[in-house]
Amino acid sequence: MEKEICWEKLPFSYIKTDYNVRCTYSNGKWGPIEVSDSEYIPMHIAASCLHYGQEAFEGLKAFRGKDGKVRVFRMDENAKRFRRSAEGILMEPLPEELFKDMVRMVVKLNAKFIPPYGSGASLYIRPLEIGMSPRVGVNPADEYTVIMLVTPVGPYFKAGFKPTKVCLSREYDRVAPKGTGSIKVGGNYAASLVAGDKAHKLGYSVMLYLDPKEKKYLDECGAANFYGVKGNTYVTPKSDSILPSITNKSIRQLAHDLGMKVEERHIPYEELSEFDEVGNCGTAAVCSPVGQIDDLDNGRTFEYGMEEAGPVTTKLYNKLRAIQYGEEPDEHGWCEIIDVQ
Repeated sequence: MEKEICWEKLPFSYIKTDYNVRCTYSNGKWGPIEVSDSEYIPMHIAASCLHYGQEAFEGLKAFRGKDGKVRVFRMDENAKRFRRSAEGILMEPLPEELFKDMVRMVVKLNAKFIPPYGSGASLYIRPLEIGMSPRVGVNPADEYTVIMLVTPVGPYFKAGFKPTKVCLSREYDRVAPKGTGSIKVGGNYAASLVAGDKAHKLGYSVMLYLDPKEKKYLDECGAANFYGVKGNTYVTPKSDSILPSITNKSIRQLAHDLGMKVEERHIPYEELSEFDEVGNCGTAAVCSPVGQIDDLDNGRTFEYGMEEAGPVTTKLYNKLRAIQYGEEPDEHGWCEIIDVQ
């Protein structure tokens, strides 16, 4: 490394590492995995990813554990979701085993960038698939490139594991009904930038969306899944317009393990007043507690406590982190240990 990294002060942003890995689909088949030290991609100016949005991505992490071993969390689920995203916009889906081979390779190649245990940091892995064929008519590409890059990232909570304020507005839709909301494509995130920017300018962490069709039910919370805790029940929205979060899936299992009732269903707006705790969850933050939700349209406020995260959120957050860092047994077989020596 050209410059010594202060692991404890890492931001959650991009830092250059030594290598990325690439694989190209051409002439009806996937080629070999190639290693590159370049941060750039040679691309035709009419590539379908640039003009028609043929692009999908994933996000997962590798952790250096208490025992010194490196664990990648649930990459099998990321491999499956990566394929679903590709299929959703008519790209060639990457075989799951090839996906996992690329993850293993890029982690090993950049082993020196895996943060040490106890720093609160991890190695973020970003798979990306793009359409490469030149197109000036709306048609899928014939050639695709998958790239996997990695970067060390710090903990999501720079100010500590504290609740934040969230706003809600019916002025914005995250995605269209029966659109691309359930797959992980860049267009969904581009469409959320205006609403997210408004939330930040007003002093909120993210925008909480209602469903794009009826504006009656809770949808995504920023770029993450929403959840609520009511007594001994963990509730999260179920909808065709919501991205199925791998973190949320894991937390639901942990909640079940703890003896909680788990519900995936439509959550009406009015139910916000009935929760003891609410939050959002995803790869970056695991669980992000929400202390207050302000409805920008009618001035209504829902309060859950801004002093500290609720007991259930805290327990689920700590439990999942302990599994990822090898502090507790991985009873569900979620982590793959990678030999980086």
